[in-house]
Amino acid sequence: MDSVKIVVLYLRQDDPKKNTALRLAKRGLVHLVTDVREVPRGLLILNPFVREPVKPDDRDIVLRRGILVIDCSWSKSLHTFARVRRFLRGYHRRLPFLISANPSHYGKPYMLTSAEAIAATLYITGFKDLAYEVLSCFKWGLEFLKINYERLENYSKGVIEFEKNYFEYSDDNVVRMLEEYHDVD
Repeated sequence: MDSVKIVVLYLRQDDPKKNTALRLAKRGLVHLVTDVREVPRGLLILNPFVREPVKPDDRDIVLRRGILVIDCSWSKSLHTFARVRRFLRGYHRRLPFLISANPSHYGKPYMLTSAEAIAATLYITGFKDLAYEVLSCFKWGLEFLKINYERLENYSKGVIEFEKNYFEYSDDNVVRMLEEYHDVD
């Protein structure tokens, strides 16, 4: 299996007992950093506030440089991403439309845990075995793949238009979705 570097900028904004990034770090699947200055340059940076989605063509970036997930509270995400974005040098991408399977936000669009976001990125970029490995750390993990299987398969084939059946991406829609589903002030 190809080795992929996965870095998590852990900002300590959520309950550590429920935090999926901490569990993945304990299993050696991700590398945690707590300061934005510790983040390596050139990673594929998951950022829900950019237009360009993760796509299969990003496989080379993921393989050569790795993935960065910013682990923060959804309720603080607008402020957090605005604050840290200028310090992060790499390839900013958003995940396409996906439904969460985690117990805290089951069935809500886009409200993914760090583990779900990592797994979705791996799946879309062709590291499906690693995506399964990440999600197998959680009782609900494989449910994420089950409820998003058709979407993930299409996205992994580069069929991003498939996303438009679910959500038309625009800056206004992203903010509206965050306010509706994520209790953003």
